[in-house]
Amino acid sequence: MNRQVTKAVFPVAGLGTRFLPATKSIPKEIMTLVDRPLIQYAIDEARAAGITDFIFVTSRGKSALEDYFDHAPHLEDSLKSKGKDDLLEILRSTDMESGAIAYIRQKMAMGLGHAVWCARRLIGNEPFAVILPDDVIAAETPCLQQMVDAYQDTGANMVAAMEVPREKASAYGILDVARDMGDKVLVKGMVEKPSLEEAPSNLAVIGRYILTPKVLHNLDQNLRHKRFGAG
Repeated sequence: MNRQVTKAVFPVAGLGTRFLPATKSIPKEIMTLVDRPLIQYAIDEARAAGITDFIFVTSRGKSALEDYFDHAPHLEDSLKSKGKDDLLEILRSTDMESGAIAYIRQKMAMGLGHAVWCARRLIGNEPFAVILPDDVIAAETPCLQQMVDAYQDTGANMVAAMEVPREKASAYGILDVARDMGDKVLVKGMVEKPSLEEAPSNLAVIGRYILTPKVLHNLDQNLRHKRFGAG
């Protein structure tokens, strides 16, 4: 059996320019969708998949994320004294076990690969997940749980994908498929934001990955040869 996936990297260093002006003062990951911040959806999905170690790759201006996951004893005491048990339960749902969260600073905006590379020392020599909180995925079985199960079967690098209309392929990274295996496909490459004519499929990458330690070695080589971008 392949090693269990217990660590997840959350690249949250981006400026969130698509959400301006709100992100001028708050991280986009704290913005609320229905009843929870985006980051809480990501954490809940990770926990459901067996993740126990949470690594946040941050940048300047993201202290609100640390505050969000911090213990708030004064607020708890206030809710207790007022008998607001329902709100107390919601508050406690954001609590994280001591030592479960680590924060790494990405000093320069050099893209997703570099953000993952920044977490290499905490990841160590084991498989790990990467979760982009921007992508909230609704599924009966959580997306990351499906990927963890597939990884246990294959031991291969995994990326989540969704079908998109071909005319919208230019907005996504599109998978070049070697073989269709039903609910999984074998991938031979990816084309970033291709034109309609150049799109190799209609399967677009979405923000969930399970990666093996070899990927960290490859990222290290990319850094040595200055192959990281700013995207």
